[in-house]
Amino acid sequence: MSYLECEDPVPGDAKSVDAIETVIIPRARDLGGFEVRRALPSRERQMVGPFIFFDQMGPAEFVLGEGLDVRPHPHINLATLTYLFGGEVLHRDSLGTEQIIRPGAVNWMTAGNGIVHSERMAEEYKSRGAELFGLQTWVALPKAHEETDPAFFHHDETELPIIEDGGAHARLVAGSAWGSTSPVKTYSDTLFADVTLPPGASLPVDPAHEERAIYTVAGTIEVGPDSFEPGQLLVLRPGDGISVKNTGRQEARFALVGGETMDGPRHIWWNFVSSNPERIEQAKAEWKAGRFDSVPGDAEEFIPLP
Repeated sequence: MSYLECEDPVPGDAKSVDAIETVIIPRARDLGGFEVRRALPSRERQMVGPFIFFDQMGPAEFVLGEGLDVRPHPHINLATLTYLFGGEVLHRDSLGTEQIIRPGAVNWMTAGNGIVHSERMAEEYKSRGAELFGLQTWVALPKAHEETDPAFFHHDETELPIIEDGGAHARLVAGSAWGSTSPVKTYSDTLFADVTLPPGASLPVDPAHEERAIYTVAGTIEVGPDSFEPGQLLVLRPGDGISVKNTGRQEARFALVGGETMDGPRHIWWNFVSSNPERIEQAKAEWKAGRFDSVPGDAEEFIPLP
């Protein structure tokens, strides 16, 4: 998805426990028909592991005939990971990929030295009444892989490992956890899991990954003595094993993300992420001059350089 600026919220008092290093309240923005909440980057933290951009899209229901409509735009030196809880999105890119993503599946797009993509909804889907609810993330690539060739991979929900423990249900979208490994190819240690907890259930989160965070999606979870409502990013302290519990009456859902600490800070401008600010200036000039590849089947329009 294309990067859009959001205003920072007014700082408030956030609940925390010893195992939680930082609580980030996402910035919200109405994009006309649906709301996006951005947890990363934030004033408190630029990245958690390789995750440098973390958006919650929706939940939203569109009027008949309308839906998500993000025109072709470029990326460099990053990968995008898209995961949906509801709805569907049609992805097209300059490699010639055309792929619909639905809940439980994952789209992983490596931008590398440059890619262009669009994210829309099929006309047939919009005619039935479209909805959207999910997470859009950007993953910074290690310096050694920033200029790798672009690539796109899709994995259906049936391809991703499922972990079940005492009622807890976790789909391992990327990385390794709880003795399982996702088939999604990553360029550094990366963790992404979709976890649901019925009332009374709990799930341990071990300290194997250098950096970890929990994004609360639905219901209320407890970490230590404190509870957390939906729409918060809880950055966990390195090296601490914790247990996430649901002591409420409704199902709780959260995303567990993280991985190894990135090899240095990253510069981010619009849709470009890089360890080298000069590379971003180059990408800006190339997009303005029309030197990126176009998206087959979606080349009539594009998002201009801001």
